[in-house]
Amino acid sequence: MVEKSISLRRSSLPLFDLDQEFERQVIVDREEGQYLGHVTQVLLHDQKTILAVYPKGHGRGPIVLKRSTDGGQSWSERLPVPASWSTSRECPTIYEMIDAAGKRRLGVFSGLYPIRLAISEDEGLTWSELERIGDFGGIVAMSDVVALPEPGHYLAFFHDDGRFIQGGDNLHWGSPAGENDGMRVYAVKSEDGGLTWGKPRVIIEHPQAMLCEAGAVWSPDGRQLALLLRENSRAFNSMVSFSDDWGQSWTEPRQLPSSLTGDRHTARYVPDGRLVIAFRDMAKFSATKGDFVVWVGTYDDLRQGREGQYRLRLKTNYKGDDSTYPGVSVLPDGTVVATTYGHWTEGEEPYIISVRFSLNEIDSRLGTDPRSI
Repeated sequence: MVEKSISLRRSSLPLFDLDQEFERQVIVDREEGQYLGHVTQVLLHDQKTILAVYPKGHGRGPIVLKRSTDGGQSWSERLPVPASWSTSRECPTIYEMIDAAGKRRLGVFSGLYPIRLAISEDEGLTWSELERIGDFGGIVAMSDVVALPEPGHYLAFFHDDGRFIQGGDNLHWGSPAGENDGMRVYAVKSEDGGLTWGKPRVIIEHPQAMLCEAGAVWSPDGRQLALLLRENSRAFNSMVSFSDDWGQSWTEPRQLPSSLTGDRHTARYVPDGRLVIAFRDMAKFSATKGDFVVWVGTYDDLRQGREGQYRLRLKTNYKGDDSTYPGVSVLPDGTVVATTYGHWTEGEEPYIISVRFSLNEIDSRLGTDPRSI
């Protein structure tokens, strides 16, 4: 069935605006006149050390690495990185992976052609150079990486529009007619804790929508995997697809509510079992369009297509929709540390901030008069 385009209506969820609550906000990195961009982060197993990576530039440029040892309350200076990290041409991403013997590794991916990977085996103190993981390329690699039930097995996701997957090297983003043959979401598997990767395969495509930037989340019982998908034509809401066989097959993508329509969804569970999903709001007519927002709800809300419980605006972006590829970590006490880039000051280049909150404190405001979008 071909899905119709969106019905243009606002979300009815309560919205709590944290934009002016500066005590929650930490500046991670800022440089006058320098664009600092698209962030991912990883919380290490000590549950307080966070590593963040991002490019000096819009989606491409030398990779910056920073570390927090206190759960995101303060951040190091920019850390030394291998020389090849200066050659990154796409948004870097960072993940922890564990092999069947229990060895922990960190991996930083850099996309387009070819997709490359750098490894650390000492919790990010030292790193290998970026090296190709195969004879293929892709965009926003890896948009997410999830552990599979078998120890050491991981599934990673990226997308491509035909320019990079088979060896292309066209860095012109507004490709001439005929070069873009439609978005496809790919999966690639590792069976050795992220050291080597197999061949990519198409898992999701749509006859009309341009689906990309998959963000993954397991169901609470670990039996179903959901992919939240950016819709880049802007003719549809964001979409979701489900797998009940560890990512081998996927349901036909269906539209999400307006409350979850946006880009680069990053989902994490908090201790009470609810989901927080951070993303760039791209819903039509939304009062927070282009801003750094968080959706709060349950996995069952995703499965049933419900709007959720409420939303948060973490920070207002002052330049169109140029913001918010977020990293999200949840500390043991339930504090959420959400980190991203954006134009947080009018007239200035984007910079990196973290915003801290807990759902318990937001829940206490439900009896007040939240704004709606």
